[in-house]
Amino acid sequence: MQSKSLDGLFQELLENEPIFKNKEVLRHSYTPDSLVHRDDQINSLASILVSALRGDTPSNILIYGKTGTGKTAVTRHVGIELERKGESLGLSCKVVYLNCEVIDTQYRLLANLTRQFGEDVPMTGWPTDQVFFKFKETIDNERQVVIIILDEIDKLIKKGDDVLYNLSRINTDLEKAKVSMIGVSNDLKFTEFLDPRVKSSLGEEEIIFPPYDADQISDILHERAQIAYKPDALDEMVIPLCAAFAAQEHGDARRALDLLRVAGEIAERENKSRVEEQHVKGAQEKIEIDRVIEVVRTLPTQSKLALYSVMLLRNNGYKNVTTGEVYNVYRQLCLQVDMDILTQRRVTDLMSELDMLGIVNAVVVSKGRYGRTKEIVLSVPINSTKKVLFEDYRLKPLEFFKPVLTTQLHL
Repeated sequence: MQSKSLDGLFQELLENEPIFKNKEVLRHSYTPDSLVHRDDQINSLASILVSALRGDTPSNILIYGKTGTGKTAVTRHVGIELERKGESLGLSCKVVYLNCEVIDTQYRLLANLTRQFGEDVPMTGWPTDQVFFKFKETIDNERQVVIIILDEIDKLIKKGDDVLYNLSRINTDLEKAKVSMIGVSNDLKFTEFLDPRVKSSLGEEEIIFPPYDADQISDILHERAQIAYKPDALDEMVIPLCAAFAAQEHGDARRALDLLRVAGEIAERENKSRVEEQHVKGAQEKIEIDRVIEVVRTLPTQSKLALYSVMLLRNNGYKNVTTGEVYNVYRQLCLQVDMDILTQRRVTDLMSELDMLGIVNAVVVSKGRYGRTKEIVLSVPINSTKKVLFEDYRLKPLEFFKPVLTTQLHL
């Protein structure tokens, strides 16, 4: 009975008229054939990499810029065109793209690189030196220039920069092949943690990607919308509103594309033939809630306990709670689940971290002769956040906990 009703539901949904032509062009993984407002960066990158088409080793490059400024799209676009041009000239030019948020250890990076060239290397089990030797041996079988793009390279160096040191000096051990690296990062300061020798060899050239303004984001959305949506599927205010929301987020084109896609998905679920302003506002709310929930899910347990303390106070009628009140409830929670109790100063630091993540809003206020304290207001929806907190098995026993709300607890 259940399967029949579901079958009918799927059939009904399939019969709704779609408003998308190709939704995939609004996803981060899509690399467009042309990139508006990034000519300077494309030209800079191409002028460095053209050495590969002469059979020379291009300089290593570091690319910086905030999230959604086109770094990955430009790098992949230029890489694709470089491979095409190399093929037409009869040159072997291979561009390898790896995301270091996913491939975040030296071993996995080298294993993935080697696999890109057709060698079967296990994802665990070999000594790292053996994998590195295998990679060198594999690429040096023929005359070729290999460009390695390491996206979110800062995630990799948090676990050490040995692999970057080895890769930046690999050319001295190669006879036929030549290797160049492109590091892409949102963090302008990540090179401060690098070994000076790695820093000098990796950052031979640097390219900075500035944020987009609202007009530039609007142009990007217009270009993608023509491919993504059917004609007349967008109300005239949809793209300007998406662009305006994203411009507030430091010119994040990814955010704008997400808004444009999610707004369309909401409209389709409502069986509407056009995406309207209300759908963009709904998409903004949904994306923000999804972002916050993901951040909360990955918080350390102590931060979750501090956050839950604020939520319990809020549920008991406190609107602007102080760090002292939070600490009193936090201590009770720790005792309840047998967790180490941090100092009040450390819990105050945790609240500052939650403030930076946008989960709470903490404002320092003066209490006159009683000194200064922080007043904390929640910036997240209580019900969905609570649900995520209780996914953590250590917090699950606190689901029905009732704190003792007094000025001073005698424990």
